Amino acid sequence: MKHVVILGAGFAGLELATRLSETLADEVHTTLIDKKDSFSFGFWKLDVLFGRKTVADIRLPYDAISHEGVEFRRERVTSIDPERLHVTTDAGSYDADILVIALGADYDFAATPGFTEGGVEYYSVPGAEQMRGVVTDFDSGRILIGILGQPFKCPPAPFEGALLLHDHFVERGSRDSVEIRVAGPMSAPVPITRELSQSILGALADRDIEYVPNQQLVALDTDRNEVQLESGGSIPYDLFVGIPVHRAPDVVEQAGLAVNGWVPVDPTNLATRFPAVYAVGDITALPMAKAGAFAEAAARVVADDIAARLQGGELEHPYEGEGTCYLEFGGGAVGKVEANFLGGAKPTARLVGPSLDLAADKVAFASTRRKRWFGS
Repeated sequence: MKHVVILGAGFAGLELATRLSETLADEVHTTLIDKKDSFSFGFWKLDVLFGRKTVADIRLPYDAISHEGVEFRRERVTSIDPERLHVTTDAGSYDADILVIALGADYDFAATPGFTEGGVEYYSVPGAEQMRGVVTDFDSGRILIGILGQPFKCPPAPFEGALLLHDHFVERGSRDSVEIRVAGPMSAPVPITRELSQSILGALADRDIEYVPNQQLVALDTDRNEVQLESGGSIPYDLFVGIPVHRAPDVVEQAGLAVNGWVPVDPTNLATRFPAVYAVGDITALPMAKAGAFAEAAARVVADDIAARLQGGELEHPYEGEGTCYLEFGGGAVGKVEANFLGGAKPTARLVGPSLDLAADKVAFASTRRKRWFGS
């Protein structure tokens, strides 16, 4: 019986543990480790922000995991030795035959001076809950959604937030008193294809929301209510909503797994340069979007590669960086971005919708994974 240790129980860790249980339960014992007690879908944070769900509503407790051959441990990873396949946590240590790093990306709030003191965010559950109260009390003024670094999770999310803020203030009758802008380092909202960015820019323009491209936001001046730009200029705001700088967790950096901030992997099977060590999801250096659907697809490939490794075969279907992201446009309408980053000569993406039917599709997306991973 081989021991697979998975660090991180997000999209990638949950799908990998589930698939190993389905296909290799007689050959593999899986230990799944995460410091949190529950999982939440990223897009549920918007539901918390706009009062459609409570924090309790979006929690899926890891205690519900009951897959054959899978053991969940709520522990914090304190060190990783990728050469010895050894992991230490705040509660013990583990030796693996196969090690999978799926710890995701951390938020570095301190990387942007003034952000912690003077801004809000909805990329974390506590942040979305806090921002809900701030937005409720906001009657008029300038809202600036600032993208503070690249790469970041779910590339459409800053624009999704802007579109839903528009709806929020329309419903309250105060939209004419609120200016909404998005600023970031990208030349276009989602640069993978011109057509996709144009669709998003069109939706923003229809709602009188400006995107300010090619801006490196480096600090908040909380006395003047201005965000400082690398170019020397500034952008004023009354409410600053930040998309925080993302980085690899410290424990991954300390293990020597990261190169230039992220973990390099073989794009075909997600293997790292260390034998029997994989990295999956947002933690990797692959030139593609960081989002749950892509991490889930990568986990399926890793499961297949582990099976091939143990059974003396070869991986039949390499990773293509294919997946979908949902994007709320407001008014109950949802769009779906279908993307493939690695399967062809160049990345492709197209926007399906938006439509009310796709809102039901988004609900089904969460429901099927909830049942698959947690049994309910």
